[in-house]
Amino acid sequence: MIRLRGDPMSGPDLGLAVSVFLACAVEAVEALTIVLAVGTTRSWSSVLSGAAAAIGVLAALVAALGPALTALPIDVLRVAVGGALLVFGLQWLRKAILRASGLKELHDEVATFTQEAEAARAAGRAVSGFDGYAFAIGFKGVLLEGLEVAFIVLTFGANQHRIPLAALAAALAIALVAAAGAAVRKPLARVPENATKFAVGVMLTSFGTFWGVEGAGGSWPGADAALLVIVPSLVGISLAFVALIRRGAASIAVIPDAPVTAGSS
Repeated sequence: MIRLRGDPMSGPDLGLAVSVFLACAVEAVEALTIVLAVGTTRSWSSVLSGAAAAIGVLAALVAALGPALTALPIDVLRVAVGGALLVFGLQWLRKAILRASGLKELHDEVATFTQEAEAARAAGRAVSGFDGYAFAIGFKGVLLEGLEVAFIVLTFGANQHRIPLAALAAALAIALVAAAGAAVRKPLARVPENATKFAVGVMLTSFGTFWGVEGAGGSWPGADAALLVIVPSLVGISLAFVALIRRGAASIAVIPDAPVTAGSS
């Protein structure tokens, strides 16, 4: 059990840690794919330098905004965070439902790797030892994916005054994905990314609903235990939408994935 302030994690703390871990793992896999593609085709040192610079910017952003967010009145914070998570979570959940129902292509890290590698080769080789293209792509890819990580860490952590716990969960997810990538030097195609995105969409939407109602002055029966009803209920509703869409999708063309760009989910 993780302890950051000497007290055991509560149910919401555990939900926070799991949600942040899963969401950040997804973003880390997508950033890793970009770094691997550019590193294997151009310059490891330059792309890793760009990634490190982006991580530094993101860490400074979390450190700067964290104290300001936790200083807000708790009701204001919960309304703001709840609304933001609802918008963010519903976007993830909508895409996950479309993918699960067959109306949107599943995200494929191998295809992403291939496209990024081809773009890196087409850009031409650097004349000097420093590869500006590799640095820029590494920086942009990690920064754009990482901004979602920072958003999740700040919103989840600030609402429960647990930014260190959220940051720890994010760091653990990123470290595990980076270690796996360094070991295999290939896209992590076996990671159930689409299923994980479905779970993250459910968790973000559930917490957004829970905190938004509390911040607006409402109360949930059973307090924090209400999440044990909200999360399964949202899973059931989402799966019902998947089944409903599948039944009526026979005559509807599959929506192709958008062109691969850093930061897309």
